[in-house]
Order: sequence, then structure tokens, then C-alpha cells
Amino acid sequence: MKKKKEEKLEYSSPACTARLTSLDDALYVIGGKWKLKIIIALHDGAKRFNELQRTVLGISARVLSNELKDLEMNGFVKRKVQPDIPVTVTYEVTEYSHTLQNVLDALSEWGIKHRAKIRKERSVSTKPAKK
Repeated sequence: MKKKKEEKLEYSSPACTARLTSLDDALYVIGGKWKLKIIIALHDGAKRFNELQRTVLGISARVLSNELKDLEMNGFVKRKVQPDIPVTVTYEVTEYSHTLQNVLDALSEWGIKHRAKIRKERSVSTKPAKK
């Protein structure tokens, strides 16, 4: 009796796998609690470190520093050192960061709709039943 060759089970199509992989890549670069907030804050113009920290409420100096390094390494933020006395360091978005604009607009629009949906559902569920 011949043994059947074990079939490899494929749980997703190549298109699905490719999409999941590209999503992993995107989330690796801009995921987390702070990165998109930092990019959005810098879209208003260049900011010094403390100004940026005040704009992005709740972020610690250590986390901001690490996130800025990651964003700079991935080409979204540019660090400029001015040789003034004292030395001035500013951060600004790069041209590449503008490629995220459609993503940011879509996420923002979805967030507004989602918040409205949740508020509506909560207001309906908390209303007393009619007698």
C-alpha cells in the first residue's frame, strides 16, 4: 500500500499573504501609540524637542527621543542642528512623510465615524425602556 503524500494545507491565498506581509511592514514602521501623532504634529511645521513633547500630550522624553530616532531612520523625520549658541535642534517631516497623507486622512475620517457610531450605540443602550 502506497503512502499518500502529505498535503500542505494552505490557509490563505498568495494575494492575502502578500497583503498581510505589506501590512506588517507598514505597521512596523508607523505602528504604535506615538509615531503617527508625532508625524501629524510636525506637519504644522518644524518643532524643537520640548515643543514637540508639549504638542504630543502624554509622551515621555525618553519615548519621544526613541520614536524620533526610528522615524528619522525610516525617512519620515529630519533632524536639523543649527550651530547657534546654544545649539538649536529642530525636527521636521520629510517629503517622504507626505506619502502618508491619504492614509492619515482615511484613518482620521474613519475615527470620526467610529466615535459617532459608538456614541450613538451607547446613547441608545442607556436610554430607559418605555413602559
